[in-house]
Amino acid sequence: MRLALVLAAMAVMAPVQQVRLDPDLGVSDTLAAARAARVSNLRYDLAFQIPAQKTQPVGGRELIRFTLASNDEPLVLDYAPDRAGMILRSEANGAETPIRQVNGHVIVPKEALRPGDNALSLEFNAGDASLNRNDDFLYTIFVPSRAHLAFPCFDQPDLKARWTLALDVPEGWQALGNGAELERETKDGRTRVRLATTEPIATYLFAFAAGKFNVEQAERNGRTFRMFHRETDAAKVARNRDAIFDLHAGALAWLERYTAIPYPFGKFDFLLVPAFQFGGMEHPGAIFYNANGLLLDESATQDQLLGRASVISHETSHMWFGDLVTMKWFSDVWMKEVFANYMAAKIVNPAFPNINHDLRFLVDYYPAAYGVDRTPGTNEIRQPLKNLNDAGTLYGAIIYQKAPIVMRQLETLTGADAFQDGLREYLKTYAFGNATWPDLIALLDKRTPEDLTAWSRAWVEERGRPTIRTELKLSGGKIQRLVMTQSDPFVNRGLLWNQRITVAVGGPGVVTLIPVHLNAAKVDVAEARGRPASFALANGGGIAYGDIRLDPASLVWLTTHLPEIDDELTRASAWVTLWDAVGDGDMDADAFLGLAMQALPKETNELNVSRILSYTRGAYWQFIGSASRAKVAPRLEGVLRKGLDEAPTQTLKSVWFGALRDMARTPATLEWLTRVWNGDEKVPGLTLAENDLIRLAEEIAVRGGSDAASILDRQIERTKNPDRKAQLVFVRPALSSNAAERETWFASLADVANRRREPWVLEGLRYLHHPLRAGASEPFIEPSLVMLREIQRTGDIFFPKRWMDATLGNYQSESAAAAVRTFLAHQPADYPERLRRIILSSADDLFRVARQTRYDPMR
Repeated sequence: MRLALVLAAMAVMAPVQQVRLDPDLGVSDTLAAARAARVSNLRYDLAFQIPAQKTQPVGGRELIRFTLASNDEPLVLDYAPDRAGMILRSEANGAETPIRQVNGHVIVPKEALRPGDNALSLEFNAGDASLNRNDDFLYTIFVPSRAHLAFPCFDQPDLKARWTLALDVPEGWQALGNGAELERETKDGRTRVRLATTEPIATYLFAFAAGKFNVEQAERNGRTFRMFHRETDAAKVARNRDAIFDLHAGALAWLERYTAIPYPFGKFDFLLVPAFQFGGMEHPGAIFYNANGLLLDESATQDQLLGRASVISHETSHMWFGDLVTMKWFSDVWMKEVFANYMAAKIVNPAFPNINHDLRFLVDYYPAAYGVDRTPGTNEIRQPLKNLNDAGTLYGAIIYQKAPIVMRQLETLTGADAFQDGLREYLKTYAFGNATWPDLIALLDKRTPEDLTAWSRAWVEERGRPTIRTELKLSGGKIQRLVMTQSDPFVNRGLLWNQRITVAVGGPGVVTLIPVHLNAAKVDVAEARGRPASFALANGGGIAYGDIRLDPASLVWLTTHLPEIDDELTRASAWVTLWDAVGDGDMDADAFLGLAMQALPKETNELNVSRILSYTRGAYWQFIGSASRAKVAPRLEGVLRKGLDEAPTQTLKSVWFGALRDMARTPATLEWLTRVWNGDEKVPGLTLAENDLIRLAEEIAVRGGSDAASILDRQIERTKNPDRKAQLVFVRPALSSNAAERETWFASLADVANRRREPWVLEGLRYLHHPLRAGASEPFIEPSLVMLREIQRTGDIFFPKRWMDATLGNYQSESAAAAVRTFLAHQPADYPERLRRIILSSADDLFRVARQTRYDPMR
């Protein structure tokens, strides 16, 4: 009896011991470090057989070759497919080998391995989750660690590998991947394409696509470029084609000069994807872009033209920053993004000589960065990360918008030449390998007397922004004393943000820019004494970063006289500051809207017009009440209509038209817009493309007129591009005037299959939660919050934040704010902190406008 009890106890204990030895879900930092110490010389030889029907599984074969430091323990690979995926056969070093699959991993027994060279051979059906399968095309997205959702691999950035790929696709399909095409053969209705072996790249950069694509080819500077796309409008392709190739060639040439390193990856293809999840993805040799961002309509604005140049330069910069040198761990993912954005700004500037690029830097980066950094949901730039399952939550405005501002400060502190020299050494030292932020800081630190370690702590390793105040004393219209102070908004930290700024002082027609080194808690701006002035603006030169709190005199003057400032950059800086003042409660939203309507007819710079109109949308839809909105609508629409009529260029007309379309409320304007949509009336000087007409139909429909359903039906019928038509069909129920139909559409999003095309989902959500539908849609807030963990688990990197922005971005009621607070209050202690921060940042304007008495922005 005693023996039986002992044996029973052992039987219970054995599985528990085994579970403890098994790796957890995802790729932990511990697992990644252990594998990086054991595995080297990694190569993948992959083949995929892609069926014509997306309901059939994608077959896969792979040979993984590597050098193993020791075989004293089992080897863990990553493989977490959805229901479509499974391993069919496994061999290790030529012998059939039993493997275990547990917690999204493949465990190869140590007995099947040996020190030195090893080879694993696997046959499998690929998982669908990261293959983005459509009826007649597919494309992969494996960032940040989604390659193992499709096939077994070591899915971590510091195990770079050489990749060889073969694709077997239906006849008539095109195929592309990282390597150059070596061989193509068509037989029995199938086409087999074999691609060359790549240079060492990380799993998240491995990519392929196949489908019914058109291919454009061009040569620039002796290099061949290929563009794959699905656009059916030949005139649209012809109108954009040369500009797209020229922009790529120009970016490559600039980067080769700046880095002193030739383009590292041989061939250069790119794919334009309809409704792509991102603006672009930097796979070496096979960049993927959002088609709408590159194939611009005739009505494209100056901002869209600049945006296209920027995204092309951004993705091309990644060939060096991210692809050639890759972060060791995703806690440094921001490094590749900041350099791509920062280099893109340098590249784009010469191509647009008539643009004020300091102004563009301000409007591109500061508002978006502030939109997160002023909230309790903000995060540090360099974030800790324990598991790659959570890597997608690292992405956002702090990485993409704040980090370039910080990098500009770093270049200013070190000097442009020393900065470039340090980057060249960094790229050369770690080429085709991995590096960390401390590795780069060490190279730059020896080139400057500044303490970059202390600088990095405030700017990179801690969250938030400084509160910067001006203490201005005037006498007889001249400055008697000007003091700049900075403080840490978070308690018990006491950080100081070392930055070189430019303070604007002046009044109507006269603005003086004074350089200031803000490297202490209080700085006396002695140079300002005796200068004539009515205001002082800490970020007047578009440089200072922080919560700029105006002194009373400056606030009063700017809220009444801002349009009188001659300098366009100072005007833009003032608008950014006043918008923060609205959120902080220092300026009334109705007064802000009145100032905007006063300023818009006088503003001549298109970037400033776009920025003011963007703030006008925010004030109109979220910060003023419905009664004020109804009262101001006729005047506002009059300003917008006049701006449209008087705009001297098509790009500026497009800016004005978009604002009028988005804010139209009065019957007269809606009737006019309907006539424009119907083709009964033209907008002189503005050509509306298919995308414009779709958006116009949606905006008319969401306002709920009696003919809304008919307009949507007719727009679907007359949309020629099949991808745009499919998107409108998907979104249509979210626009319905029938509440039950909208509820059914939202309920359908519980199925991950209905969330695969994330841009479609986000467009539908924005209309579901449109301010005009807020009362009826408020019940969707709580279930949307509940779904966030699932959204983060199954979606791509930007989807969780965009899901919450689309859900919460236009509400202003106390009850909506209470729903968010109640949800957060009832979450368990282990609710993911990064998801909590996403909710807080997306809900911040809602909390502010609802004037929650218990709201503490630094809690």
